[in-house]
Amino acid sequence: MWQALEVFLTELEAAGASQKTVRAYRYGISDFLKFTNKNYVKELSIEDYNKWRLERLRKGFPEGSNDKRRIQTTLHYYSLYVRSFIKWLGIADKIPAVSRPRGRRNVMTLRLEDVKKLFDASRDIVDKTIVALLFETGLRAQELLSLNVEDVNLESREIIVRHAKFGDERIVFFGPLSYETLKIYMYLSNKKEGKLFDLTYSGLYKRLKTLASRAGVDPSKVRPHVMRHTFATEALKRGMDLITLQNLLGHKDIKTTQIYIHLLKEDIKKSYENVFSQRLKIWETSASNLVG
Repeated sequence: MWQALEVFLTELEAAGASQKTVRAYRYGISDFLKFTNKNYVKELSIEDYNKWRLERLRKGFPEGSNDKRRIQTTLHYYSLYVRSFIKWLGIADKIPAVSRPRGRRNVMTLRLEDVKKLFDASRDIVDKTIVALLFETGLRAQELLSLNVEDVNLESREIIVRHAKFGDERIVFFGPLSYETLKIYMYLSNKKEGKLFDLTYSGLYKRLKTLASRAGVDPSKVRPHVMRHTFATEALKRGMDLITLQNLLGHKDIKTTQIYIHLLKEDIKKSYENVFSQRLKIWETSASNLVG
């Protein structure tokens, strides 16, 4: 079984999956195989699968979070990885499809004034370029850190994302803020090729946290993915259609992109309530006359 897993993961990587994706598959499938403790494919059964899911739902994952929602989400993705592996083995009929945990996803965004505070509080051109790119492109953290100098075209204001989450190459565009900061950054760094940023994920994470503290913005809200959410919601507010946004974000399923519509509806509702909670005071006297 373990040898089969290595072959499966090798084929997954050869198909274009990122190292992060392959690692996630390895964790999920390995957890399942360790739990079942079966040596042969033919020994796997639906009972093994259901017992594994039930055990994880009750007790969580080894060295994982105890948060119930986090456990459900992790189990959902791990189940998908296991099903992919089982399908590859040719016994997909043994494992049923799984449904995603219900409930609206809690998506955090930043206010535009907070993004401006981050940019203004940047200590160097690296900080400014990172903030501008995350806000104007919606790139995932790993996509940003995987960029090479050659992937950036200042003239056309385009970036080729070669190491996307699902292995698919795509093009994103950047605005005037990113253009100005990139132009200065690339000139000062004097890089002609290689990595655009010499940063690890933890290095990027620490930079943003430090920057948030300096800017007076809640550090818990300043993360690469929150910047991505902010880009998406602002794009929709300014009239971008859902299909275009899906392509820019690199979502496989448009349902993933649709979560931002819910955010937009909530934003519109708040605006409505702010207006009418004040305007309706005019009618208080008239309303009181209706009684009796």
